[in-house]
Amino acid sequence: MKKTVVLGASDNPSRYSYKAVHQLKRSGHEVVPVGIKKGEVAGLAIETEKPEVTGVDTVTLYVGPQNQPSWYDYILSLQPKRIIFNPGTENYELEKKAREQNIETLHACTLIMLSVGNY
Repeated sequence: MKKTVVLGASDNPSRYSYKAVHQLKRSGHEVVPVGIKKGEVAGLAIETEKPEVTGVDTVTLYVGPQNQPSWYDYILSLQPKRIIFNPGTENYELEKKAREQNIETLHACTLIMLSVGNY
């Protein structure tokens, strides 16, 4: 089972991060939703601090590039195998930092990857 941190998680059903948490969980992945507001999504509490998480396979981003700098250290400290930059979250600076630590970066959509079976 792959462990995924969903950064920018929301309890709002119209948000893609909400849909991603549900779909990841349905697909059998262990999910850690992290956001700026407390709430619950797919029966999981949204972490509002920067929780220590080990064994992270993927960080999937739902935070715009203008709000990412305060998350750089946290994201990199998770030592994920890859970071998925969902549409609208692309950020050359973070990608460069990740690649320097041998973290794969993808410009992709988590929901589409899950739906076509290449997550």
